[in-house]
Amino acid sequence: MELTYRPRRLRSGENIRRMCWETRVSADSLIYPIFVDETLTGRCPIDSLPGQYRYGLDCVTAAVRECQEAGVSRCMLFGIPAHKDALGSSAWDKNGVVQQAIKAIKAMYPAFYVITDVCMCEYTDHGHCGALCDHAVDNDATLELLCKVALSHAEAGADMVAPSDMMDGRVAAIRKALDTAGFTNTPIMAYSAKYASAFYGPFRSAAGSAPSFGDRKGYQMDPHNRKEALKECALDVQEGADIIMVKPALSYLDVIRECADAFDVPMAAYSVSGEYAMIKAAAQAGLVDEHRIMCESALSVFRAGANILITYYAKELAKAMQKGEL
Repeated sequence: MELTYRPRRLRSGENIRRMCWETRVSADSLIYPIFVDETLTGRCPIDSLPGQYRYGLDCVTAAVRECQEAGVSRCMLFGIPAHKDALGSSAWDKNGVVQQAIKAIKAMYPAFYVITDVCMCEYTDHGHCGALCDHAVDNDATLELLCKVALSHAEAGADMVAPSDMMDGRVAAIRKALDTAGFTNTPIMAYSAKYASAFYGPFRSAAGSAPSFGDRKGYQMDPHNRKEALKECALDVQEGADIIMVKPALSYLDVIRECADAFDVPMAAYSVSGEYAMIKAAAQAGLVDEHRIMCESALSVFRAGANILITYYAKELAKAMQKGEL
């Protein structure tokens, strides 16, 4: 048979396949989530996230050391405070759990890049992402609190802040607060299109952040909506976001692609706890090859247009990249 073009020629061996990869990845794109628990000494396994841990302030630097040994040089810090109240006041305490963790990490590993999650849900006694007015989150009152949190993180030495609350106008408010205080070079990674997803369950168990009543559908995005994500990203870019994010990742690859194509800022994606837990469960049941599924899932996110991936598999992915497996 006479064929002018045979696509299989470029698949005929490992050498030529690797040369023709359209999507190339790097460990520099990976961010590892770290849970810091103010009530804990040492580290404690997270039942809902096999292989993951809560770290006490006495050993959070051990988590960073493990990252560096694996080739990961960036983390996202989440705090679990000893005290919770209606306003989440521990979130902006200068001696709060995240603030202490930043200082400890920077004292031992000054070059390690620390990004902080800016939200209230882990710190409020009701589990919602801001101040309440009756049983609804008060958007504008919450902005003032978020600014205090972001500023306290920057003052403690955070390299970047990442508001995840989905309040309207929070990027502009935080940008103004940081600039006014002299932190003009502190970037903002905005959780721009954060969906009200069922994939967050294991995280809420890990961080103790499940709402005590109702849900978060009044401020997180409806999974039915695609165009709304473009609007949310556009608003965050206009307000000064340096990086935008889509969360979760795997069920929203179409949204990642559209937003990556539409905006000339780096695109992050968060491969959330439920995605990780499903792969772990399927692997433990002997149904899938965990390593291959991990690599293929991550690759799909980058192929969709993400430049940055926040993932509980960051250390394993970095090792896979070093071996040329991804």
